[in-house]
Amino acid sequence: MGGFVAPGFDGVLHAFRANFGERGELGAAFAAYQGNRAVVDLWGGVADPVTGTAWQEDTICVIFSGGKGLVATCLLKLVERGQLELDAPVARYWPAFAQAGKGDTLVRHVVAHEAGLPGVRRPLAFEQILDPEVMVGLLEAEAPYWPAGERACYHPLTFGWLCGELVRRVDGRSLGRFFAEEVAGPLALDAWFGLPEAHEPRVATLVTGADWGAGARQQASSADPLAATVWDNPPDRFDEPLPQNASAFHRAEVAGGGAIADARSMARLYACLANGGELDGRRLLAAETVALGRRCLSIGTDPFIGQPLRFGVGFELQTSEMSLGPSPQAFGHGGLGGSVHAAWPEHGIGFSYTMNELRTAEPDPRAQAVLHALYESASRQGATAGAGS
Repeated sequence: MGGFVAPGFDGVLHAFRANFGERGELGAAFAAYQGNRAVVDLWGGVADPVTGTAWQEDTICVIFSGGKGLVATCLLKLVERGQLELDAPVARYWPAFAQAGKGDTLVRHVVAHEAGLPGVRRPLAFEQILDPEVMVGLLEAEAPYWPAGERACYHPLTFGWLCGELVRRVDGRSLGRFFAEEVAGPLALDAWFGLPEAHEPRVATLVTGADWGAGARQQASSADPLAATVWDNPPDRFDEPLPQNASAFHRAEVAGGGAIADARSMARLYACLANGGELDGRRLLAAETVALGRRCLSIGTDPFIGQPLRFGVGFELQTSEMSLGPSPQAFGHGGLGGSVHAAWPEHGIGFSYTMNELRTAEPDPRAQAVLHALYESASRQGATAGAGS
């Protein structure tokens, strides 16, 4: 195990160690920034159980839907520049999208999971989801499951192609290139949509936990044919051997579920957002834009998996499940299998938990243990600062 915790954050180290000793963690990293200061940066365990390779300081990992927060940040850059309007029809920027009764779908519907396009009815092969052009064409022709704006329903993969095509139509760059040049570069983030081949040896190998086949999502897929088009299409994307371990998946820009990053970078991004859009003297977004991004645009219960939903501009907002930790103000996004990445504005903190053993418990006890320890530490620090002021 490597890394450090700042004075006053020892409880986070104890919780992180307990994940390995008591909760059977395989390999993981946890990082937190408070303002510009790293207060936690830990890693440990095994990055590749086949070779026995240890998790290193520079190990990166597929974070699945954790990348939706990165997409959200890109969208907000365009909104701030006046290039993208939340109340505009998607077809203003992407004319072919108006097919099949989607002419009235607004950008705000897409970014807040209300577009009525949570899946694709046509059976897919895994290789198809690696090609954004193929998926964009399918979504252009797809009829909505219900009228846009009628209900919130999580769009696990289609969110990425819908938002990615909006970015491309407005800016001209792919989402991966836009993110690299406009977000990752300025903040020095080791985070990617479309991983360069040179970084492939650093990617942790994903494995499935013992409870993997019993999750609510898989149950929903088998119980409802329409749900299967959302959660089980392509049908082999959750099966062993996991196709997300292939370099072809890492190279592809699967923005809805294929981001790759380290915990340190995700924590830096969310620290930037928690502090009004600025980090290390670099302003990524105006404070007003960050506030817009975390304003609730949709709320409801997912019709397929039964989970409470609250979304801003691409960001998950805290719900009754408290999956983003104890903070009621939290915003960010979790990832399939247990990762979680978010901002706590009241403490100026951004954090990230990444791991390579996928489990189905939501919220995941591994992440929750370190998040509760982090919140307790930050609260004590705040109380101490207040008492001395």
